Amino acid sequence: MENNTLLLVLTLIPGIGPARIKAIIEHLHNRPANVLLADVTDLMQVPGIGEPLARQIYNFLHHPPTRQAAEKSAEEQISGLHRYNATLVTILDPDYPALLKEIYDPPPCLFVRGTLPPKNSAGLAIVGTRQASQYGKQCTAMLCRELVNYGITIYSGMAYGIDMAAHAAALEHSGLTVAVLASGIDSIYTDPKGKLWPKIIEQGALISEEWLGSELSPGKFPKRNRIISGITAGTIVIESDLKGGSLITAANALEQNREVFAVPGSIFSRTSRGTNTLIQQGRAKAVMNGADIISELGTQFITSYSTKQDERANPTLARLSAQEQAILHAMGTEPVHIDALASETAIDVSSLLVHLFELELKRAVTQQPGQLFQINHHIN
Repeated sequence: MENNTLLLVLTLIPGIGPARIKAIIEHLHNRPANVLLADVTDLMQVPGIGEPLARQIYNFLHHPPTRQAAEKSAEEQISGLHRYNATLVTILDPDYPALLKEIYDPPPCLFVRGTLPPKNSAGLAIVGTRQASQYGKQCTAMLCRELVNYGITIYSGMAYGIDMAAHAAALEHSGLTVAVLASGIDSIYTDPKGKLWPKIIEQGALISEEWLGSELSPGKFPKRNRIISGITAGTIVIESDLKGGSLITAANALEQNREVFAVPGSIFSRTSRGTNTLIQQGRAKAVMNGADIISELGTQFITSYSTKQDERANPTLARLSAQEQAILHAMGTEPVHIDALASETAIDVSSLLVHLFELELKRAVTQQPGQLFQINHHIN
């Protein structure tokens, strides 16, 4: 049995979820086929698996009708991928997202339509209420514009409201975006007319751990949320009441040792009660622009990959030195005073003036009155 088929078969065994499948794979030294050779005693050596579950796994895999039915279902899933121009990425594959692999219960298999970003690329999640206000949509648009200009991939859950606004803003500014679905990738229930998801496939991917043809149920949303938080370095909450999926995603992020950010809102707004509480309790950092997020994560978060992305998308950047590119990354999208830029980049003002003069000659920045400098629009 091939690894892809076997991993799908394992997900059908009652009583074992992603965490125990991960434990089995690690116990077998990334050779899942060895599970077919393991007896009950061997399976009991896997952390989290006692005798009753070990016996259940053994019986499932060694009862010919049960195993054959599971294999048939798994093979039908794999053969059905071509209808959606989709692929199956397993936890054993080299292009499986690196951060997602680290969490306690990573999906053994991801169904993918489109192209996953390189596994070590910079990614952030943006989530929020389905009842997004105009303020929330404006914040989402601004943050997505700034973050994609850093080369950061935007992840969200393609729910109505903030999620949809995040995907749309990333696409509008030629950024990469990934939608993590609670349904199968064959059923995009929030966008049945295809206004958004075909563009997401072109500039990113739709992904899900749910099988093709699987029915949507309430329990699948929390499962989906742990992928959104786990696949990214941090989660940004934009508008949320005191209860809801966004706060579940934030809680997952904290459990997964990821950063959590929240956009503050009016104390009179119901959709800001959750975000304001996250900030008040010290569970999230208040952010007002993309630079706040980058400063918290550190410039190393964006420089390893986003510079290469920027060079491909914008030939002007390919002609800049590493220090000039670092200055541009520190500038954001709004005009910045030279003193603030010196503090942000740790470059003294006299040297910074020289670099900024070179950037002006290369038409990368423009100087404004009052020693303010701004990135030219064509760079962004």
